[in-house]
Amino acid sequence: MKDIKALDFNLLKALDALLDERHVTRAASKLGVTQPAMSAMLTRLRATFDDPLFVRSQRGIVPTQRALDLAMPLKQIMSELGALLQPPIFDPATAHQAFSIAATDYALRAVAVPFLQALKRQAPFIQVSLVPVDDALLPVQLEQGEIDLALVTPEAALPNLHARNLFQEHYVCVVREGHPVLAKGNTLALEDFCALESALVSYAGGQFSGVTDDALKALGKQRNVTLSVKSFLILPEILRASDMVAILPHRLVNGVPGLVVMEPPLAVPGFTKTAVWHERTHRDSAQRWLRELLFTTCSESKPLAIAG
Repeated sequence: MKDIKALDFNLLKALDALLDERHVTRAASKLGVTQPAMSAMLTRLRATFDDPLFVRSQRGIVPTQRALDLAMPLKQIMSELGALLQPPIFDPATAHQAFSIAATDYALRAVAVPFLQALKRQAPFIQVSLVPVDDALLPVQLEQGEIDLALVTPEAALPNLHARNLFQEHYVCVVREGHPVLAKGNTLALEDFCALESALVSYAGGQFSGVTDDALKALGKQRNVTLSVKSFLILPEILRASDMVAILPHRLVNGVPGLVVMEPPLAVPGFTKTAVWHERTHRDSAQRWLRELLFTTCSESKPLAIAG
């Protein structure tokens, strides 16, 4: 039995060309080799298959029955090898595939919601798993394929990861509709803001100070923070049911009913939301399509105008 490891792929290409052209010189021209080189490959082919494969005729060469028997399986092999060298075509309309995206609760509301709406319109059979971001585990999860894409801040975009900024977020001041402070208009004075009960988000849990308090401290001011929660997603409900005030990312409360959005009474530094992914998925056609849809969705999803 012949050892397949000894089979040269170039010999298969030569045999395919000889079967098509039935002429050594034309087959050589087709492959871009010299006529002597093609003749040498034919000699090796005869030794490999233990058959003359072709015999001379007045118009070139004529295949033996063994060569004719090889023609169809050879075409199939050549076609499969050609497909192997081509990137797979991803058709979102028919694709059945699962993706895992890591996101904070803020990104779930600000990014994932509009993104999933667009995804379901274009790729109805795609499955998406939304999981929490764990900065410590993220590099390993991306490397091992546990996560395909992560929505983070630039600080988590390590040098060995691919990254693209999605948008720049800014903070707004939020109260419920009918809040007593609105009797003075759709703006909030700094003194009134500091006097109201405030709520903030502390991912670490239990902290009563954040970027807003740092900005207030620089002005020699302090607000009255009475509530700290670990999730952005609960705060709109709390604000609707109380007279508390909060400084929140604009996209988080964009279009949320029952809330009034105003410019903050002081400047609070915003942040950038970034998508990161691993080199292992960088060139994959399905992953590239998913990322492009995310980029498009984020660029088209624009916050509403702020009251006041």
